[in-house]
Amino acid sequence: MPSALAKRVLSGDIRSLARACTAVENRAPAAVALMKELFPHTGRAVVVGITGPPGAGKSTLVDEMARALRARAKRVAIVAVDPSSPFTGGAILGDRIRMIAHHADSGVFIRSMATRGCLGGLAAATTDIALLLDAAGFDYVLVETVGVGQDEVEIARLAAVTLVVLVPGMGDGVQAIKAGIMEIADVFVVNKSDQPGADRLEREIRANLSLAMRADAWMPPVIQTVATEGKGIAEALSAAEQFLKQSPAQDRAVRLWTLRLREMLRDRLSGRIPESQLAAAAEDVAARRQDPYSIVDSWADSLSHGRA
Repeated sequence: MPSALAKRVLSGDIRSLARACTAVENRAPAAVALMKELFPHTGRAVVVGITGPPGAGKSTLVDEMARALRARAKRVAIVAVDPSSPFTGGAILGDRIRMIAHHADSGVFIRSMATRGCLGGLAAATTDIALLLDAAGFDYVLVETVGVGQDEVEIARLAAVTLVVLVPGMGDGVQAIKAGIMEIADVFVVNKSDQPGADRLEREIRANLSLAMRADAWMPPVIQTVATEGKGIAEALSAAEQFLKQSPAQDRAVRLWTLRLREMLRDRLSGRIPESQLAAAAEDVAARRQDPYSIVDSWADSLSHGRA
């Protein structure tokens, strides 16, 4: 029987959802039980990752993407991962301030999260927060990372589709960042394309992409945008949706849950479960036959009794 809080989250009650997000982010004792209840109701939202270096205009792009999706009557949740305050440890709420235009829209939910020392551009609880928003009935979950560098690519594990946002005038251009972040993009967005150098940056990206073929044979498109004017937003969304059509959802989910289960296992079980068992469990989770929290509890119990 679902708890009262779980029922309210599933009904889309915003205050209850905010309270649940806080419990999950703070790793409250009741959070795992709540996630177990809600997990069977997940798997419907499209999680879109938006990442890139500082100053690329990611927040403005996310704001405009949310506006475009709302025009299509889609419910949109935004997870804005902000740097941690050096004084309180909480999030510096720059992204939420920039998205204030959506504050009166009940079809948009914005959650700022502090990195709390985590590397990779995300916060520790970002995956669970995305699942909460999925369970609450949002059609799209837009996850904006903090400004990232070469090897901070955790968003590719979480998102069904990842947009890497770049801007003209980055010095050495693609050469400065290609070692890591260039490899995770499903769609490249050249933002602020009204500035000099946009066409050159697009050529550099395309030249870099021509050097190696992805395992899934997808060639990431390069979309020019001017987010402050709403230009190119529809094209960026269309490119993301085209990628999703050709990328099997089950394959993406198995990759996500193989990585997520490994992280949970590392934290609680010190890697003592055979790899074959881990892979089988990831397939069960991806297919929604089991939830990851119960699986890890079962493994923990087996290990504590020496049965694994």
